[in-house]
Amino acid sequence: MKNFFGELKRRNVYKVAVAYGVVAWLLIQAGSIVLPTYEAPGWIMKVLIAALATGFPIAAALSWAFELTSEGIKQTEDVDRAAPARSKAHAWIYIVILGALLSVGLFFVGRYSATTKQSRPGEIPTKSIAVLRFDNLSRDPDNAFFADGIQDEILSTLGKINDLRVISRTSTAKYKSRPDNLRQVATELGATTILEGSVQRTADRLRVIVQLIDASADAHLWSETYDRELKDIFNVQSEIAQKIATSLKTKLSADDKQSLSQLPTQSAEAHELYLKAGYYVRQVDAGNGDPAHAIPQGIALYQEAIAKDPGFALAYAKMSFAHSWAHWFSVDDSPERVQLADEAARKAIALNPELAEAHLAVGYVAYWGRRDYATAMTEFEFARKALPNDAEVSVAIASIHRRRGEWEAAVKEFARAATFDPRNPNTPEAIAYSLAPSRRYGEALGYLERALAVQPDYWGAHCGMAAFQVLSSGDVAQAKAAFARIPANVDPTGQVRYSRFRVAMWLGQSAEAMRLLDGAPDWIRTNPAHRPVATSSLRGQALEAAGQPETARAAFAAAIPLLEERIRSGGGEPSLHLSLGRAYAGMGRKEDALREGRKAVELLPVSRDAFDGPSYLEQLAQIQARVGNTDEALALLRQLLEMPAGLVLSPRVLRLDPAWDSLRNDPRFQKLCEDK
Repeated sequence: MKNFFGELKRRNVYKVAVAYGVVAWLLIQAGSIVLPTYEAPGWIMKVLIAALATGFPIAAALSWAFELTSEGIKQTEDVDRAAPARSKAHAWIYIVILGALLSVGLFFVGRYSATTKQSRPGEIPTKSIAVLRFDNLSRDPDNAFFADGIQDEILSTLGKINDLRVISRTSTAKYKSRPDNLRQVATELGATTILEGSVQRTADRLRVIVQLIDASADAHLWSETYDRELKDIFNVQSEIAQKIATSLKTKLSADDKQSLSQLPTQSAEAHELYLKAGYYVRQVDAGNGDPAHAIPQGIALYQEAIAKDPGFALAYAKMSFAHSWAHWFSVDDSPERVQLADEAARKAIALNPELAEAHLAVGYVAYWGRRDYATAMTEFEFARKALPNDAEVSVAIASIHRRRGEWEAAVKEFARAATFDPRNPNTPEAIAYSLAPSRRYGEALGYLERALAVQPDYWGAHCGMAAFQVLSSGDVAQAKAAFARIPANVDPTGQVRYSRFRVAMWLGQSAEAMRLLDGAPDWIRTNPAHRPVATSSLRGQALEAAGQPETARAAFAAAIPLLEERIRSGGGEPSLHLSLGRAYAGMGRKEDALREGRKAVELLPVSRDAFDGPSYLEQLAQIQARVGNTDEALALLRQLLEMPAGLVLSPRVLRLDPAWDSLRNDPRFQKLCEDK
């Protein structure tokens, strides 16, 4: 045996084997880079690997029998007889080293190319999918929630696969179930494949028909009809997701496989209630329902689902989110609402500590309920690991960055969300509102244009357009044009009305500002902060600006009991204290006005919230100016102009806004008005 291995070494079999391995690896690396570039079929790489594997024993046998010499290829026995003292040439060593270096180089080139290809802007990943709305084929139109829910469940299941880009339902909801121009739809959504489907429910039977389409070729990859009992719906969803993953050749990790097969509940009744609850909540999130009605309805249905299955962790998580939403968006901003959200989130975690949606719920309780941004970020990052395609997770993380004043990180994260939700105008709008604080108005306006390219009548983008035009240049005509493009019947919770009012006040158009408040409810929300504000307090400010002090006092007097009652009942929003402080100032109650204004800034200082904080500081400055504290007002204005507060103040607005008329003759104020 010793003589055999010695003979292998003497005949250069070892050297040839090493050299062959290096060259084979070099060819495989080169093929993995070149073949995809020319869109070669996958079988070519398989044939190459098989050929190289087959060639190895042949190369070893040839190296045993023959040897390469300066006179050509000769049998080893002849070389031995001709040259008893074999020279120790190092040619093979050089070949191996050179081949190894080339292999390593190609490996890193391949990695770099793959990374570049993956991150190249505008390029659509091969493994990407959009799930369009499912048709409801049931005779009962009330079953629309069921088709909507099944689509959402399949979308959520697919979204947990790391190796697949899944487009958000916010973007896909804008398209028909079976669009005429599938290729165009896929391009707009940034997906190579489209899943179409329909759901028909009859009593306890269910039929789900799905088809996966290669949008670039407009060709069916596969289609399937599932006729099952209603209780088998979970298996259907899992089978569809796994079939899609197989068709798109996605790599499924152990966690992916577990998530695809995991059942949220064993109760068909609980699941149906859960789907109906989600339908109500999603309608509100899409702006199609009245939050004051739909959110409580959704919460009640989640509670019914939990009663059917007390171990339904996902229902607890979603119910917690609904409670947090109700608090943040002022459907009910009481501490009790936050407590309900917290209890539901904790129950979800206790039932399933690894459930991503449960951690997401805990994050929203921290963010929306308590403004605890550190805890919220930790929970959102945990959730993202299991929900890699969830645009809302990226939006939540971006929002935390923005609250912390991490503007570039916020822009980057919102942009990431846009890759999963390309037809949602909220995302470029959010980027615009992340640029404007730093007074980068030109860039912000550009992103609002992108939002309007997606949805031309989007009210949020038009409101931002009007505000940024005034903040940057004082362009009244452009501001009016932006507002004119908002449909007359669009005014979610008074935010459009507030935006119009604020711009009118900046421009000194007090009569227009008063007109805008005609017929308004007692409470409207600010924009973009969506905080509650008493309409009477705003009316008082407009009347003061119009030179009607007595009528203004009556408006302020009407606002005070509304605000005091809401604060007493537990409403802890800083905006309530500011609104009350401004009303006190209008009534001449100086100390009360300053107490409430300072209270708001103490509750939410800029150091704690870089997004909302400057607005409260600016309103405190208004109170200081109104009660005659010139030095204090000027100090606050100077501070605001030196920080990222471009959503509420700029030198241009300072020159226009009559709120600062009492300071206008002060040289210190005049210096602040100079463009920087």
